[in-house]
This record gives sequence, structure tokens and C-alpha cells, in this order.
Amino acid sequence: MKNNIYFLSLITTLSLFSQEKIKDTLQGTKQNLDEVVVQSIRVKYSAPFSHSNISKEELSSKNLGQDLPILLSFLPSVVTTSDAGAGVGYTGIRIRGVSAQSTNITINGIPFNDPESHGTYWVNLPDFTSSIESLQVQRGVGTSTNGSGAFGASINILTDAISENPYAEISNSAGSYNTTKHTVKFGTGKLNKVFELSGRLSKIDSDGYIDRAFSDLKSYFLQGSYAQGNTFIKALVFGGHEKTYQSWYGVSKEQILENRRQNPYTYENEIDNYKQDHYQFHWNEKLNQSWSTNIGLNYTYGRGYFEQFRNDDSIETYGGIVDSDIDENGIKLGTTDLIRRRWLDNNFYVLNASTNYQSSKLNMTFSSSYSTYSGDHFGEVIWARQFGENSSIRDQYYKGNGRKTDFSVFVKASYFLNKKLEFYGDLQLRNVGYKTKGFTSDLVNMIIDESYSFFNPKFGLSYKFDTSSILYGSYSRANREPSRSDFESNPKIKPEQLNDFEFGWRYRKNGLKFNLNSYFMQYNEQLVLTGALDDVGSPIRANSGSSYRIGIEADLNVKLSNFFTINSNMTISSNKNKQILSPKDGKIFDFGKTNISFSPEFMTSNTIVFSPKDNFNLSLLSKHVGVQYMGNTDALNSKLDSYFVNDFNVSYEINPNRIFKAIVISGLINNIFDVEYISNGYYYTYDDSWSVPGQVKTLDGAGYYPQATRNFLLGLTLKF
Repeated sequence: MKNNIYFLSLITTLSLFSQEKIKDTLQGTKQNLDEVVVQSIRVKYSAPFSHSNISKEELSSKNLGQDLPILLSFLPSVVTTSDAGAGVGYTGIRIRGVSAQSTNITINGIPFNDPESHGTYWVNLPDFTSSIESLQVQRGVGTSTNGSGAFGASINILTDAISENPYAEISNSAGSYNTTKHTVKFGTGKLNKVFELSGRLSKIDSDGYIDRAFSDLKSYFLQGSYAQGNTFIKALVFGGHEKTYQSWYGVSKEQILENRRQNPYTYENEIDNYKQDHYQFHWNEKLNQSWSTNIGLNYTYGRGYFEQFRNDDSIETYGGIVDSDIDENGIKLGTTDLIRRRWLDNNFYVLNASTNYQSSKLNMTFSSSYSTYSGDHFGEVIWARQFGENSSIRDQYYKGNGRKTDFSVFVKASYFLNKKLEFYGDLQLRNVGYKTKGFTSDLVNMIIDESYSFFNPKFGLSYKFDTSSILYGSYSRANREPSRSDFESNPKIKPEQLNDFEFGWRYRKNGLKFNLNSYFMQYNEQLVLTGALDDVGSPIRANSGSSYRIGIEADLNVKLSNFFTINSNMTISSNKNKQILSPKDGKIFDFGKTNISFSPEFMTSNTIVFSPKDNFNLSLLSKHVGVQYMGNTDALNSKLDSYFVNDFNVSYEINPNRIFKAIVISGLINNIFDVEYISNGYYYTYDDSWSVPGQVKTLDGAGYYPQATRNFLLGLTLKF
């Protein structure tokens, strides 16, 4: 079996093909009405930036309950992971080795990243894939967008397009680890030729690959559209409610050897319980053949808690709310058992406005975005052996607030200097203000009052050799402010800056699509993952001084025959910190030039699609990820081994003559060769001064997130 895997890995390595099936041409596609919502932040095919376009059809065959990041895992330079191991619940995505905290995510042009943590929590929007019309992934800095800066990539999502005709869908899937997904969708089609209403309800459950790492997820989506003449209006409300059992602390190497599925937590309600609702409104008006305007409004309301059982916890942490346990001699121990909840309650408002001008040679966009965020952080004790004299259940032992404003304005233009040469220019000004008050969960008085002003220029040229071939190059700058957890770790932490140079070639002709892109990403004070986690499982970051990423991405799509298509991609890169200073044995040690954490030097994906007849596809999907380090000192214990996994996907659509418009049967076997692999983890160091009196010895530890071995999902969709 192992020899077969290595053989398939060799085939994958030698194949340079891409998963994406982009339908646009060198001149760009004819834009549908819904796409005006995202036209200010997406790029067309000829733009001098590395990007991938993914359609609803490409997502649907694998959309059986796993989160969106998992469905994007076969794109170039992408590594995905799942805390519970099976792709349901808390999942993550890294692009070019950069975490989701540094990836800009927008939904219909509205920022999705949490303003304080910069994180993107797809668990809050379960089954959102079922409401996506298309998405575009831009690797590197990319073009200017709304919200936080893109330091590794940006992903902008467009929700369902207007349907001309009424429809209804019932989708059900089930599989390993008691995973189930139930989805109901509907659309009225155009009413009076101008209105359309569509919606979705979803329920996803999974026990998780990791023991007791269950997910109980609910979501909804409702969208109304109005289109008449030169006016297009889109109003949406969507959200989700998630309950997930704690699995974000991983397991140790020793626990993996005992049982890689074990979960050290035993308290029955050690869960995350969070709700999030989004309200959006978009209005696009075409003024004439050249000018159009777009306005977007958003309100996001999030609230929820993480519940923990604490054994022999210090009572000092709770400011007198709980009283100490007493031993058999009547002496107070200074500790007690208790159950606590740590809450987050936040409100996020956004206003986007843009104006677009188009002529035969010039396409120019003026855009601005303003957002304001307020997040309350507080903790309460819901049970203790004994409360303090003047305390009772649900008294808050800490409370803090974070407020953030974000204003940006950018102008971008593409101009044809002649028939072959196109110039792209993009200038963005961004101002960020962040203030905090109150206490952290460690009862530290956190007072931050920072403001940042960033200037982010971007320039590029595209040269069209002919209708099939284009050469491009670009320079882009991005600046990005620290997150709340960054400030908690280091109040003097610095913002990060990235200068990104991209150079590439695209070729498309006679069923052959080839993209070759090289990049050099030069960082100043990059906020890199240290490998450690804070006390709620969020990764800790630190400034790394000067660092860089340099690499080559190659992808190609080729149709070998009427039955076979091969899509594959490969990334070769070098990702280095120029100098890392870190404590070791009681002193600051210079580790010199090291690898940037979670940045494999080699990645490749391969998809072989066999279509024996219309509406019937069989796909073998392969993914190889090279060695990664969980820290930045190249410590042996921080090393994650390379892995190579294969999935098998089948999709068959039947078109009966009555009752149903279509019956779609789909299946997915993940990790068909039953590989035991780990895609993510954390690494930390600590000083041990007890083993040898008078000496300080630096020790290290690590936690790992084992991913599921062979597992399956089967789905049935009825379309009316």
C-alpha cells in the first residue's frame, strides 16, 4: 500500500494542473446582474494578480456537510485543517503559509473577518456553501478590498444569484462519525419580472473524529432581490447557531500513541455556544453606459460563550466571587472547583460605497468603506463549591470592551495603453482606531488606545501576446494592524507591512489552461504564529522582524479526451525569518535564519476527472503537503511530518420527466488509503528550574490535531 501511495505522489508531483474551471476569457466575462455587488474588489482574468475563480457547480458535488475551507483544500498553495478531524466544526485555511487571521474575507463586499481577532469562524455560518454563487481567491496582497488588509490572500464571496424560474431543493447527506446534513432551499423565480425571494434552512450534526468533539450546527439564509431597468437591489439576512464540544487544545504525542482519537476533556458541557446574525443591503444603480454606483450596508450581531470546568483553580483569578476549599484541618487551600463561562457580545456596522466608470480603454473605480465595532468581553461563574460572602451565581469576575473603527478609501483603474499593453493602478488609504477598557480574563487592566494610518499602493502591467497568452507583473503593498490577542500577548506589538512582487504567465487555448506565477513577499515585522495558543485556543503571534516568502505556483487544466480531464497545481517556496531571537535556558538566544511557522516548502494537488456520460463524474483528488514547523526556531519537536492523502468523489445527476427536475446522487470518500496524518498543531517552550537547582533549562511541548482516517459521506438532492 505504501508503495502505491508513493507512486501516486510521484504522479501528482509531476503533474502541473489546476482544479479551477474558469469560464472567462482574456477580455473578461459578460457580468451577470448580481456580480455588480463585488465588482469593486474582484479582478478580471487579465489583471496582474494571481487568482482562482470557483463556481457554485464546482462546490456542489463535495458539499456534503464539511466547512468551506475544506472544500477549497485543492486550490494552489492551500493547506486546511479541522480541530475535530473530519472537516465539520472549527476548521482553518492557510494560503501560502499565512493563517486565516491574515486572509481578508468578504461576503458581497462586506468584511467577514472579526474586527478584533481578525479570525474567520466558518462554524458560525454552517452550510454557507449552499448559498454561494461564486467566489474568488486572490493570492498575495491582491487588489484593494474592504476590511482588514490581505497578508496572504483574500477570498471574496458572492451569494446566490437571481433565479429567473422558481425552484425548490431538498438535500440530505450522512456519513462517518454520525455526520448528517439536512438542507432545504427555495426560490420564487422572478415575480412580476422584477422581484425574487430565495432562502435556505440547514442543520448539520457530527460526533467528530476526535472523541466527543461533536458539532450541533444550525443556519438560515433569506435573500430578496429587485431588478428593473438600471436598478438592482439585494437585501439579505443570514446567520447560524453553533454548539461544539471542546477540541481546540489537541492532544500530545504520547496521547496520539495511545489513541489518536482521544479527547482529554471529560466535562459534559465543555462547549462553545455562539450565535451570529448578518443583515445586508445592497443597491446598485446604472446611471448611463459609463457610470454606475453601488452602496452596501451591513449589521452583524454576535453573542455567545465558552463553558469550562476548572479543577482546583486559584480563587485569586475570580476577584472574590468564589471562596476557597478547605482541607481536613480547616485550612483554606486557595483553590476550588468551578464552572465558568467566558462571553463575547459584539455589534459590527459597515457602510460601503463605490462608483465605477467604464469606457473602451479605461475601467476606474472609486470606493470607500467605513465600519465600527464594539465587543464586550466578560466572564461569569455559574457553579462553584462555595461562592464568596457577597457573591452569587453569574456574577462577572471580569469585564472589558474593545472598540474599533476602520475607514478606507481607494481608487483603482485599468487602462489600455495600446491593444496589447494594459496598465493597472490602485491606491488605498486606510485609517484604523482601536480602544479597549476594562479587564482581560487574567484580571489584567487592558488599556489600549492606538490609531494607524496606512498607505497601500499597487501597480501592475499586463501584456497580451495574442488572444491566448498573457504576461503580467505587479507590485503591491499592504499594512495590517495587530489583533486584540496580539495586544494581550504584547502591549507594544507593532503593525506589520508586506511588499509583494508577482510575475506570471497565463495561457489558454484548445482546452489547455496553464498558469505560472512567481512571487516574492517581503515582510517587515510580520506577525507570525509562534505555535503557542492562548487560554481560549487562539494562536499567539509575534513580530518576526524581517522575513520573506518566495515561491513559484504552477497550475494547469487539460482535457485529455471527451471522458478525461486532469487538473493539478504545485507550489515550491522558501519561507524564512531572517533572524529570530527567543529565550533559551534563561537567556536570549539568536536562532539565526529559520523557517516561518506553518509554511511548507512544497505542496501539490491533483484531480483526475472521469466523465463516462453527461451528468456523471468520478474524481480522484490527491493532496501532498510538505514538512511544516509549528514554531519559528526550527525545533525538532515543532516539526510536522509531510503527508499525502487521496479522496474519491462521485456525482450523478438524473433528469426525470416528471415530479423532479433533477435527482443528484453524490458521494465522497476521504483519505481512501487510510493515512494517519496531522495537518496542524501548536508548539510552546517553558523554563524548568526545578530539575537542576540553580540552573534554568528550556523545555518544549507540543499539541497536535490528528485528522480523520478513511471516512465517507453520501448525499441525495431532490430538485423541484
